[in-house]
Amino acid sequence: MVSDNIISLMNSQIAKEQYAAQLYLSMSAWFYTQDLEGIGNYFRVQSKEELMHADKMFDYVHDIGGTIILQDIPQPPHEFLNAQDIFEKALEHERLVTKSIFSIVKAANDEGDFATTSFLQWFINEQVEEESSASLLVTKIKMVKDNPSALYLFDQELAQRVFTPTQ
Repeated sequence: MVSDNIISLMNSQIAKEQYAAQLYLSMSAWFYTQDLEGIGNYFRVQSKEELMHADKMFDYVHDIGGTIILQDIPQPPHEFLNAQDIFEKALEHERLVTKSIFSIVKAANDEGDFATTSFLQWFINEQVEEESSASLLVTKIKMVKDNPSALYLFDQELAQRVFTPTQ
């Protein structure tokens, strides 16, 4: 039996994943207004992935017989300094999500809730990938600086990303 505490933490994490989706969609919109649709695409795909994460958690809470309680989602920022600012904020946000998931895993371990610990292993692995990818993109956008040709190539690179749902 999963405790009310873990169910509450999972409901809170669902909201955090939904917020992440909104944050990345807002970042996408910023790039679209700059006519950088490839980078905008990257963040739209990122937004869809975050919604998928929320859905996985939603299904888990349902599967364990927990009560799903959707929480308010704060409005994300919509003004950013520049492209580098956005990528740095994305990396910072991924690190916050990682810490949040780790705190749920710790609580589940402390309670001997092996089912939740096992379920969250996928998210731990996903966060390692997310932080690595975000860190690499921060490095790349810093290399672009004010070089329009480099920005064009970076935009074209990120235009190739497609959303692939996972099981």
